[in-house]
Amino acid sequence: MAGGPGPVPGRVPGRVPVPSRGRAAGRVLLAALLLGSWCRAAPERIRYAIPEELGRGSLVGPLARDLGLSPAELPARKLRVASAAKRQLKYFTVSEETGNLYVSERLDREEMCGESASCSVSFEALVQNPLNVFHVEVAIQDVNDNTPAFSKPALDLEIAELTLPGARFPLEMARDADVGSNSLLTYELTGDPSFSLAVKESPDGSKQPELVVERALDREKQSSFQLVLTAVDGGEPVRSGTVQVRVNVTDANDNAPVFSKGVYEARVRENLPAGSLVLRVRATDADAGSNGRVSYSFGNVPDGVRALFSVDSDSGEVRTAGPLDFEERSKYGFGLEARDGGGLTAHCKVQIDITDENDNAPEITMLSVSSPVPEDAPAGTVVALVNVNDPDSGENGQVWCELSGEAPLSIVASSGGSYKVVTSSALDREQAAEHRVTVVARDRGIPALSSRTALVLEVSDVNDNAPVFEEAAYSAYVAENNAAGAAVLRVRARDADAGANGRVSYWLAGGSAGAAPYVSVEARSGAVYAQRSFDYEQCREFAVAVRAQDGGAPARSSTATVRVFVLDRNDNAPRVLWPAAGAGAAAGAAGAAPVPAAAPFEVVPRSAEAGYLVAKVVAVDADAGRNAWLSYELVQAPEPALFRVGLHSGEVRTARAVSERDAAKQRLVAVVKDHGQPALSATATLHVVLAESLQEALPELSERAAGADSPAELQFYLVLALALLSALFLLSVALAVLARVRRAGPPAVLRCLGAQRFSVAGAAFPADFCEGTLPYSYNLCVAPGRAVAEAAWLPPPPPLPSLPAEELVGGEPCGKRSPSSSAGAGEPPADADAPQVCKPARSLSLSLSQPHAEAAALCCAVLCCGVFPTSLSTNE
Repeated sequence: MAGGPGPVPGRVPGRVPVPSRGRAAGRVLLAALLLGSWCRAAPERIRYAIPEELGRGSLVGPLARDLGLSPAELPARKLRVASAAKRQLKYFTVSEETGNLYVSERLDREEMCGESASCSVSFEALVQNPLNVFHVEVAIQDVNDNTPAFSKPALDLEIAELTLPGARFPLEMARDADVGSNSLLTYELTGDPSFSLAVKESPDGSKQPELVVERALDREKQSSFQLVLTAVDGGEPVRSGTVQVRVNVTDANDNAPVFSKGVYEARVRENLPAGSLVLRVRATDADAGSNGRVSYSFGNVPDGVRALFSVDSDSGEVRTAGPLDFEERSKYGFGLEARDGGGLTAHCKVQIDITDENDNAPEITMLSVSSPVPEDAPAGTVVALVNVNDPDSGENGQVWCELSGEAPLSIVASSGGSYKVVTSSALDREQAAEHRVTVVARDRGIPALSSRTALVLEVSDVNDNAPVFEEAAYSAYVAENNAAGAAVLRVRARDADAGANGRVSYWLAGGSAGAAPYVSVEARSGAVYAQRSFDYEQCREFAVAVRAQDGGAPARSSTATVRVFVLDRNDNAPRVLWPAAGAGAAAGAAGAAPVPAAAPFEVVPRSAEAGYLVAKVVAVDADAGRNAWLSYELVQAPEPALFRVGLHSGEVRTARAVSERDAAKQRLVAVVKDHGQPALSATATLHVVLAESLQEALPELSERAAGADSPAELQFYLVLALALLSALFLLSVALAVLARVRRAGPPAVLRCLGAQRFSVAGAAFPADFCEGTLPYSYNLCVAPGRAVAEAAWLPPPPPLPSLPAEELVGGEPCGKRSPSSSAGAGEPPADADAPQVCKPARSLSLSLSQPHAEAAALCCAVLCCGVFPTSLSTNE
């Protein structure tokens, strides 16, 4: 009793316990088997064995570990124990932290199971997520905690002095509440050598002690004997009980009572009313008188037997004294004693078997219900665990269960009287948010008994439905020139799911090319708004895709097409394609021969009859429908009766024959109207010349051109006059600047050349051109009358005269002679009245360095406006 429990590791039914050295491997194998069969209909059975009399809080076994659950899984799996028999739950409890199974109440095997050879307590271990059940059986092992006991402190026995040695007298048997080896009794007799002890073994295995007379008795020598009978059990440690046997030696009564049977057996049904006859025992005594009168009584029996049965001391009838319940105990065994008037006794054994009746309806216990269950749970998902217990036996205790009601559920039998309610098909919360069924349990007794209990299973929503639009395609008609932000239409999608899974939001998911900027959609309401004003002439219709998405995880969506048709409004006036204004002027400007007419004209022969096709007015309208239906009308003509225009064709024809009185030039104005509301119009002007041929019509066209210039020609003349005025202004400014420069003297750029412009001692060209200068040549126009030798590249060059810069600047233009100029070397001055001929200018070669190139260019530009010497050559 002082030691701890002795749990047997969990194992598969029918498997022997694993030895201690292979216990770890066995538990690993068990865990693998449990995990592999987690969702099977028949769970494994876990067995433990513990001794009785364990104290509260004693460890039974590591239940969670034997089920394959780790400590980290325990909070989520919610391991607990359950049983249909509530009284069994009081013995054990499971720890929420460790998952170990502990004793919650003192265990007394004799109280729990009585004289039954085996004693065990069965219950269910439940785990959640997923839901499953395991059957646990705890065997209660007997310990030697009961001492053999006799019903009386002393046994009185009377033996006649004439009794021969070897005679036997039965003694009361001791009773030991333990079972097995703990209840195997042996007897010892001490006190006097005149008596010995013999043991007679009964058919049921029990041992009957008998007192044996070893010597002849002499009442005169010793009238009484004091003996001690000791009963010893086979437990460890050994327990024993004693009773005092008092033997009185008498003169007569030499015959003891004798039962007709050693063992009396009877079979009665349970629930017999009190006082019902069970059996009758009979014992006879050969003596006469009071020595032969026999009385019956119970032997050493427990109090429970005395409460259920009674024996008549005179008749030996055994009757029921209390209700017999097969479910509590199915067999009773006890001893009866027959005593005669002389004090001699006899003993017999009574065996009573209780037969079962179908007096218990099945008991239904809902061990666990997983409600709500998600609607996407696969078929075969366990949603409830049901335990059905019928205490009856045989067919009376055979139970079958069924579900009553329309629901996608079925019930599957498990071991240990448990049943699993599983889904038989897919669940759909949108069709049924809950399922109500009735669990019906019936036994096979006659008449059959049944029990019912209701099971309500709620179905939780999962996001298994995508939003569905009320229409697969929407159409909207919007008149053009609408206001930006105007509502176009509203789309609506419904989601059969609940909560966030059914909350729908909208957005644009695409559409035709360029359609996205036209509209927007409000996320919550699904209202589609125009982003800008529509123009029928640019876009007559477009399509966008609107996506509806729910708030589930993962989200589901669907798409609908919204097609928007833009309706036309009469916002475009007709446009005349022919005759086009200004076409004639353009043609005249581009052609080789200018045409003076500024507008198209048509030549109509004067011999034309009525209906002659003059021209056709061609016009278009960008609108559509009635807004683009055009009609033509002649609104202005010198001769209204001469021409007419087709109302719908636009053809201009003669209304009558052309006469000589009709003017040669006709200007017709036609108006083109559409049929919109309000109507818009445009005008077309057509010039008609009445002539037999084009040559005859040209004079008329020339007069019309001379009489009035076209707007294009006037514009050209205005631009030309403005250009001429600008040129004259710039020329005047240039002349004024030049005159001011001449009055102020040579500019600073010319002074850099010095007073002497040319060398008088050498050639006009430098001897070497490799001085790092760049050659620049300028052709200048000078007077031809000067007899100056041309600059020549051939040596030796003649010396050139040196002219002052003032003379160069003050020279006159070609064709005149300056009075202040002097003749060249040795030549007389020419006649002032002699005609001056402008000869080709001689070549002036300047060899200037790069820094003075701009100065030289400026000097040459100034000198070009005067009279210059014939040849000039300078260095630097």
